[in-house]
Amino acid sequence: MAITASSRAPQDSGSSDSERSPFVRLNELLAPHQPGKPLITLAVGEPQHPVPDFVGPVLAKHIADFGRYPANKGTDPFRTAAGAWLSSRFKLPRPLDPENEILVLNGSREGLFLAAIAAARYVGPRPGKPAILMPNPFYPVYGAGARAAACEPVYLPTTVENGFLPDLDAIDEATLARTVAFYLASPANPQGSVAKPDYFRRLKQLADRYGFVILSDECYSEIYTREAPGSALECAGPDFTRVVAFQSLSKRSNLPGLRVGFAAGDKRFIGMFLELRNIAAPQVPVPLQHVATVAYGDEAHVEENRRLYRIKFDLADQIIGDRYGYRRPDAGFCVWLNTSALGDDVSITLRLFKEAGVRVVPGSYLARLQPDGFNPGAGFIRLALVQDGETTAQALHRLVETLG
Repeated sequence: MAITASSRAPQDSGSSDSERSPFVRLNELLAPHQPGKPLITLAVGEPQHPVPDFVGPVLAKHIADFGRYPANKGTDPFRTAAGAWLSSRFKLPRPLDPENEILVLNGSREGLFLAAIAAARYVGPRPGKPAILMPNPFYPVYGAGARAAACEPVYLPTTVENGFLPDLDAIDEATLARTVAFYLASPANPQGSVAKPDYFRRLKQLADRYGFVILSDECYSEIYTREAPGSALECAGPDFTRVVAFQSLSKRSNLPGLRVGFAAGDKRFIGMFLELRNIAAPQVPVPLQHVATVAYGDEAHVEENRRLYRIKFDLADQIIGDRYGYRRPDAGFCVWLNTSALGDDVSITLRLFKEAGVRVVPGSYLARLQPDGFNPGAGFIRLALVQDGETTAQALHRLVETLG
């Protein structure tokens, strides 16, 4: 189906449940009921592996720095460490300039939200209603960012037929001409699909032709069991023009509560983004940046993290097998199961909670209706394999025993 200038959310969607947090909706769905067995939650993508050993000592060493107002752009050591990590991890056209092409963030979510506003300023007026494109299903902050930037969110369905990545050939020229930004998640949440270099190059060609910004959400890039995912920055050209990548330590280093990430790429965009953050966003505490500096200089804890996730995906391979359209994701720690043959995803979610004590997320809560009424998440459930191996195996066995 072509994504045209009218391919947007229904006009009344601003007041509908679809605009609310999927996790608030899940809480409301399950609140009247009790879990049928001791609760195991696979709903929230909150890493449960141990915090790295270096975190406590580094915080203790720099505790006095909580008495300082941090610079909004980030400390020099942090930005240098982030740049060095990017150069060692990805095949970049050149090393990024830590002074002008990297910006610290309070985790990637805050950055992804404000980036939509910065993108609207960077791009300037568009012919017609400005639009921000995003995959569907998607991380809810993308939609919130588009609305905050006074742009129309245009949802690009991601299905098994298009490899769970937006079909770039299905977007018409009128929509592209009014596009301000394109949110891309690779690895994708919830399906775990990964964009290949050719995909990034084609998207960059569209960005150059139509003048929009690529906001590449890469916070799951370090959770993989086979091939390491690439970055949009690798295909961004020598000046990274119109490409900005977002990273976070939440998944990579099991530090979701640290709230430290960064944006990297287009120098002019980063400069405008910093100007916005100087008046609209809280600074990142200096002691936390010290922890992040050490984290980006250490790969041993990241490889251990990957080893633990490999064990759990091996369990999923064995326990789920070929049921529910299961496929081992290319990256990330989520499992995307097609349970449509057994009932709608909301009913399946409720059944798993009431009978098996397993908490998952209905796929329809993570997506939005397309203009034709199609919800690309409907019929799916998302599992986040964040618990330890024994607990994960127990949850998967319960799921299979309950659903058959």
